[in-house]
Amino acid sequence: MSGPAVRVTPGLHRRSAAGSFRTFDPRIVGVLECAAWSAYYRRDWPAFAVSALRVGRHAFGLSWKATIHCSWLMLRANQLWAPFPDNDAERSRRMMERFYQIIQRLYDEPFDPAMAADLELQWWRVHRDGQRCTDGPNGPLLADALARLYAHVYGVPEPSVRLAAEERALAMRYSDDWVREGCHQDSALLAHERDALVRSYADLLKAIQRHRRTAGTG
Repeated sequence: MSGPAVRVTPGLHRRSAAGSFRTFDPRIVGVLECAAWSAYYRRDWPAFAVSALRVGRHAFGLSWKATIHCSWLMLRANQLWAPFPDNDAERSRRMMERFYQIIQRLYDEPFDPAMAADLELQWWRVHRDGQRCTDGPNGPLLADALARLYAHVYGVPEPSVRLAAEERALAMRYSDDWVREGCHQDSALLAHERDALVRSYADLLKAIQRHRRTAGTG
């Protein structure tokens, strides 16, 4: 399925595929994403919007204009997805497709924004199913879904990003435990979640750089 076509906002210039889309700082992005997850589960949408702005800026190397546009799409996608069981998965997917269209066009990337949005929603769904499963979260299935997304968006072999996906799935397990325990801001689980996210982004960056060297684009 594909959503409506989206033009890049005037003033958002294309960047090289070898640019900051692939040269993020794992520690900064991991810390910011941990803050975004915390805000999401507290349904603190203003705090989530601020964190999403900062994640977009650091993870994708966007201009502030593009950052604001992409962060709004991310905010709306998460707001539409958040209610259970009456969320609006299709509208959420369309928001994420528009998000990935901007990233794809800015960096002249070969990935398919519609497929990227589908893969994004797939891991959201696997994670939510695991949260409500009596057997607990299914880490391997979640890691599989995350690895497929990373491989598609960054154009790398899926096995090369498996470790990054596993660390991200571990971070979600800490996050789920934190939610079950009442979302206390002084919980040690938040530190464990943050550290797993930092490791995940570090492993992802290594996989991206290794592939660029192998392909002769680094």
